Amino acid sequence: MRTDKRLGGILLLVLFLLTIIGAGCGSDQAAKPAEKHFVTDAQGTKVEVPAKAQRIMTYSMSMDEIVLGLVEPERMISVDELHTDPMRSNVAALAQRVPNAIPRMPSVEKAASMKPDLIFTVPFMPAEQVDALRALGIPVVACRQVRNLDDVIYNIRLAADAAGEPERGAKLVEMMMAELAALKARVDAVPEEERGKSVAFISIMAGYGGAGCSFDVMCDYAGAVNAKAAAGNKSGTVMTKEQLVAANPDYIFLPSYRIPSSNEETYGREYMSDPSLTQMTAVREGHIKHPWGHYLYNGSQNIVFGAQETAAMLYGDAFTQPTNRHLTAVEGE
Repeated sequence: MRTDKRLGGILLLVLFLLTIIGAGCGSDQAAKPAEKHFVTDAQGTKVEVPAKAQRIMTYSMSMDEIVLGLVEPERMISVDELHTDPMRSNVAALAQRVPNAIPRMPSVEKAASMKPDLIFTVPFMPAEQVDALRALGIPVVACRQVRNLDDVIYNIRLAADAAGEPERGAKLVEMMMAELAALKARVDAVPEEERGKSVAFISIMAGYGGAGCSFDVMCDYAGAVNAKAAAGNKSGTVMTKEQLVAANPDYIFLPSYRIPSSNEETYGREYMSDPSLTQMTAVREGHIKHPWGHYLYNGSQNIVFGAQETAAMLYGDAFTQPTNRHLTAVEGE
């Protein structure tokens, strides 16, 4: 009987200790950071996202670059396939470390098959596609269309918050603004008579280059005037050749990827073969320039290199740069 009482006492003691240990474990668990948090996206939608997403995908090349400036490539599940080509992308080395290279604007089925834990979308993505992704339980964060520098900053901060990297977001914005300030100081040192020239961006994306696009920002920091914007042309609307002749820009930019057979090069040659354009100042003075395309089609933190590319076309070798520049707040990348 005495032995039974001792055994019973021991069992009670063990249960008591387990209760204490369990309570302690519960306290430790409560002290851990939440597994999820909320962000409000550009459309005002409150989205629950992972604390630190590990399978991120985007529906935009510019958002790919923003995310690659905030997280390690291994935390992305996909990247636009063009980003893996060093002839067309400034982030090819990073993009090649991402598991999947996919065509632009993948279907819902394709996106879901990669099991992303966070998706960034663009404003022109069909609402029914966004709804279908959310219906599958995938966190979808809508970003802004880039019309000015504030939109770039907004998208960086939104992506950083959603990815659980707000400090990196703040750092990336700071890096971008420092680069832009340094570029502006260099441009301000260019003789005044060389600055203030008007530039028309002629693109296979016919509606691009007017007022309200990233090229406005690039012209501003390069000390130039966006000729299409000055003539009243808005981004998204096509400027006719008659309107271009009337605007009479000092320079014409035809984006290039240094690939003679590319669609961009072919379009540029065909566009400029029109004899009605020969009366323009840019043509008469031989100011037809070929900036590297990917820097000019950019709505990420790397817009700074689009501004510098614009300056290089206008002012020469002092602003020349390689085609693989990329701003990142990720240490070691």
